[in-house]
Amino acid sequence: MARVRNWAGRLLISATMLAGQKSLKIRMLFLIAITGAGFASQAFAQAATATPGAAPPAVPAVVPAPPVVPPDYIIGPGDTLQIFVWRNPELAATIPVRPDGKISTPLVEDMVAVGKNPSALARDIEKVLGEYVRSPQVNVIVTQPASVFSQVKIIGQVQRPQAIAYREGMTVLDAVLAVGGLAPFAAGNRARIMRTQNGHQTEIKIKLGALVNDGDMKQNVALKPGDVLVVPETRF
Repeated sequence: MARVRNWAGRLLISATMLAGQKSLKIRMLFLIAITGAGFASQAFAQAATATPGAAPPAVPAVVPAPPVVPPDYIIGPGDTLQIFVWRNPELAATIPVRPDGKISTPLVEDMVAVGKNPSALARDIEKVLGEYVRSPQVNVIVTQPASVFSQVKIIGQVQRPQAIAYREGMTVLDAVLAVGGLAPFAAGNRARIMRTQNGHQTEIKIKLGALVNDGDMKQNVALKPGDVLVVPETRF
């Protein structure tokens, strides 16, 4: 009888231990399942917020700066002007100079622009706007110089006579190189620059032969918009 009790007691203990192990395994499996579900839900949330095939943020395009013209640049037909009126953006405009040399902006009609520099034109616009706006401040920018006043012409005995676009700091040597140099029968030392200022034409003598052949940089005169470089032919 005692043996039966001992055997029954051992059996009960074994059964209890087995049940405990199973319960522990069940608890471990349950914990693993919860942890896995947490990671899965987090990954799903991240995937849901991401836009499929979304490209990285675009880098803003670099807008090129407007062409720089000298302060004494003379406005001509075909030039594009940007008119800015401080504290009055509704009066701003970007307009071309018409073939008749005039421009029209809000409150300013048929104003002559050709023959003026940007500062002079801005002062003239201010005078007209002063009838409508208190103390207007106007700024004029030449964004696209395109008239003959923004060019330099090289004619005569050069390799490729032509008109080239003027740029700030341009010199006689720059212009000669741009047209391929002097022609074989060029009388370089009798070259001259024809320049028109305030309606008057002046002549500047240049010794291109000394500049090109001997490197006399004193002859490397600075050019201005509208200049005409004339290279005559050698006298036989």
